[in-house]
Amino acid sequence: MSDDGGTRTRCADRADAAVIARIHLDSRAATMPYLPPPKRGHEEVTRWVRDVLLKRCRVWVAVRDAEIAGYAALDGDLLDHLYLRPDLRRQGIGTLLLDEVRRHSPDGVTLHVFQQNTDARAFYAHHGFTVVDTDDGRRNMENLPDMTLRWTPDTAR
Repeated sequence: MSDDGGTRTRCADRADAAVIARIHLDSRAATMPYLPPPKRGHEEVTRWVRDVLLKRCRVWVAVRDAEIAGYAALDGDLLDHLYLRPDLRRQGIGTLLLDEVRRHSPDGVTLHVFQQNTDARAFYAHHGFTVVDTDDGRRNMENLPDMTLRWTPDTAR
């Protein structure tokens, strides 16, 4: 658990699934308007969070004033998801979650980001991630060009 004064991280549990699903849907809609409309509604995404994401990944939530503000999901050394409530962006919450992920990934972290997602790309570049690969979209369900980014701690280089 870490804390930035008003926000702390903790491991997510099944009771968090509906809130994580809402953050997932709301964040994608607000920050990635180029994505096609979601094919799955809140109930289906909640089931996916509860039955797939929480079982496959290590998931942390950032909590501010007793409310979940964002989440991060780590699958091995792959940062599968990092999403924040749209109204709480640029307040250090993403950094807090990313720091938690990196603490649990001593050999480094890999992630995929859409090439169009310039805000996310800038965020990860600011935190030391570099581009290791690009793709034309064949490897993601949205069929949009993406990039693979990698962060390796100085001690592991």
